[in-house]
Amino acid sequence: MADMLPETEPLPFALAELLREHKGQDVSVLDLRGIIDWTDFFVITTVTSKAHMDGLERHIKDYCYENEIEIFGSSRKNADNEWRLLDLGSIIIHLMTSGVREFYELERLWKVPSAVSR
Repeated sequence: MADMLPETEPLPFALAELLREHKGQDVSVLDLRGIIDWTDFFVITTVTSKAHMDGLERHIKDYCYENEIEIFGSSRKNADNEWRLLDLGSIIIHLMTSGVREFYELERLWKVPSAVSR
C-alpha cells in the first residue's frame, strides 16, 4: 500500500491520526471518490476490545462535537459488537475487531489501490 495519499481532504486524515493516537491498529483511509456516490472515504481501524471500541467512538464523537462536524449515526454491525460504523456523510468510520476485519477485507473488497496504512 502507498505510504501517503495527497491530503486533498484533510478531515479523513485527521480522523485517522486521532484513531492512531488512541491506539487504533492498522489504520487505513480508502479514497472512494469516483467509485461510489454515497460517501467519499472509509476510515478503518482494528480495535483490541469492546472497551477500546467504545473509547475510540467517544474520542471521535468528542472531536466531531468540538469541530462542529455532524454525525448522522452510529451502529453496531453485529450482535457481538465486533464492528461499529460512524457515519459522517462523506466519511464512514469502521471500528472493527481483527477477526471481523480479516473476514470482510474491506480494502480488498473495494479494490482501492490508494488505501493508506501506517
